[in-house]
Amino acid sequence: MVSSNFYLLSVLLIAIASGARATDPSPLQDFCVADKESTVRVNGLPCKDIKDVKVDDFFLAADLDKPRDTTTNKVKSNVTLINVMKLAGLNTLGISMARIDYAPQGQNPPHTHPRATEILTVLEGSLYVGFVTSNPDNKFFSKLLNKGDVFVFPQGLIHFQFNPSHDKPAVALAALSSQNPGAITISNAVFGSKPPIADDVLAKAFQVDKKVVDWLQAQFWEDNHN
Repeated sequence: MVSSNFYLLSVLLIAIASGARATDPSPLQDFCVADKESTVRVNGLPCKDIKDVKVDDFFLAADLDKPRDTTTNKVKSNVTLINVMKLAGLNTLGISMARIDYAPQGQNPPHTHPRATEILTVLEGSLYVGFVTSNPDNKFFSKLLNKGDVFVFPQGLIHFQFNPSHDKPAVALAALSSQNPGAITISNAVFGSKPPIADDVLAKAFQVDKKVVDWLQAQFWEDNHN
């Protein structure tokens, strides 16, 4: 009986530990600067030899204090993401960040980060933000944020930001709990996939005529990330 109980407890602890690691794994050393030239493929990027690591591996002249161009796409926003692909020293540290610029009436459209929770603060202007919980409730949480306010978007949930002003831009800074959080913009993924999802499938899913689906798939779904 003792052996059986110990086994069940061990299984339970393993399950709890596995569920608790919802973001990037914790590093096992001081740092692991990404070696982008390596041909090794792992879940992440392999480490540079420590003797080859330089201070600039932890530095990026990102100019995040400068406004970005919000006129190059239809959603009128610009996401400048600083992840491990731009800053090698982020490798294994489980964090990244982004500056987001919004033109008047601009938005960062509904999207998810499959590998990260996001915490966002408004630097200039105001933003209407929100997220939707998973099935079956699909509860919508939303808030109007002003300069200095902070809001959290839980990992994997669909969320957005919108600048409600008709004449003033907005700027936000976001931190994400992954070195490479990923972004799935819902409209782009559903209607702009390559090759396209069959219109029969989407017509049934959205309960609309196939002509509506065909029209949506014919739109140019732009990426606001750089």
